[in-house]
Amino acid sequence: MTLRKWTDHIAYTWLQSPPGQALLTLEARLAEELLDGVFGEEALQIGLWGDRHTFLRYSRTQRSALLADTLWDLDASAGTLAVGELHRLPIASDSVDSVILPHSLDFSDRPQAILREVHRVLRADGHLLLLGFRPGGLWGLRRLVPGAGMPPGAEDLLSDRRLKDWLRLLDMRILSNRGYFFRWPLPGGRTTPSVRWEQRGQRWWPELSACYMLSAQKRINTLTPVRPVWSKTRQVVAGLAEPSTRTLSTQTSRTRFERKHRDLY
Repeated sequence: MTLRKWTDHIAYTWLQSPPGQALLTLEARLAEELLDGVFGEEALQIGLWGDRHTFLRYSRTQRSALLADTLWDLDASAGTLAVGELHRLPIASDSVDSVILPHSLDFSDRPQAILREVHRVLRADGHLLLLGFRPGGLWGLRRLVPGAGMPPGAEDLLSDRRLKDWLRLLDMRILSNRGYFFRWPLPGGRTTPSVRWEQRGQRWWPELSACYMLSAQKRINTLTPVRPVWSKTRQVVAGLAEPSTRTLSTQTSRTRFERKHRDLY
């Protein structure tokens, strides 16, 4: 088994633990709220987190698909539809209405390339839903401690501030950014976060949240047609027209005739 497959397998096992199950349950509920008003034809989830139906079951589009990047993700129970490189999506440009990135950037060494591909495949006015672990939260600060609660393989975490800067460079509009999951990073299941505890954390100490959920929208590039500037035809104004060559020639001949006729007399 390769290192990537082994890491994904451990992450999948971690999701079956009490902290992982609690996190998936909360993320599914928050994703349902954000995807409720996103409609269209095609929805795409990039990366496997939980199973195929964890987030795509809340999609309001006509069709949905999931793309994973490892053979291990081809689990029959997960229902993966396609396998490919996340930084080179085998998908046509401007063909997807909504994209879900559930912690996909936390386990990738090419996050910027993945975001560029997401921007490419999104249609104008398309939506992006991105989930990630906060490097400055309680879980992020303890990610190097064995058994501290962080899933294995999430080493190079990206802050939501940096991701917002990258998305703005791609000319995407940030719709919302929400911190969530204020459970203590303990290996056991001794502390279960309640709805009231989540509300308190979001109000009083949002910077300590373990994760963030960021939504953005691809801007519509409106092209303003530029009317060509045509050169106007010159018009001759009465009384200001210059004498033509023919008129000058006629006057010169008449002068010569009168001078010659006067010399004869």
